[in-house]
Amino acid sequence: MSYEGSTGEASGVYVEAGTPDLTGPTGTWRFVAPGSMTRRQFGLFRRDIAPRGGGPDPHFHRTFSESFYVLSGTIRLYDGQRWVEATEGDFLHVPKGGIHAFSNNADEPAALLILFAPGFARERYFRALDEMGRSGVQLSDAEETAFLASHDQYMVPAE
Repeated sequence: MSYEGSTGEASGVYVEAGTPDLTGPTGTWRFVAPGSMTRRQFGLFRRDIAPRGGGPDPHFHRTFSESFYVLSGTIRLYDGQRWVEATEGDFLHVPKGGIHAFSNNADEPAALLILFAPGFARERYFRALDEMGRSGVQLSDAEETAFLASHDQYMVPAE
């Protein structure tokens, strides 16, 4: 998308700090700027992870890139080749198709910003995971693979 006009427009969107959109035993998610707000150009989420809150295993996405910016604590980031102990100010960009993962394995809480581009409706995935966790639904391996694929997430064998 690009702007074709010559005078500009009043189109900014201000978002006040607020409560998390999802809260669970491993931490919280806040959908700071979902794709619906950014004309699908990007999605920006904040993830606060409880001590030893873990994270997803290595995976990739076909239709969007993902970037991670550590706000606090220590986040283990996987760039497809190695795990690093990332701390405040560290950044990882993963292009479409790039294998990646993140987790908090430390004894302290951690927080990061996650940027998806373009603004794929990733919040639907996190809401579905939250609902499954709250309801106790257990998916078979085939059901989990299909669920993840429906959200453009493809797991890779652990290293």
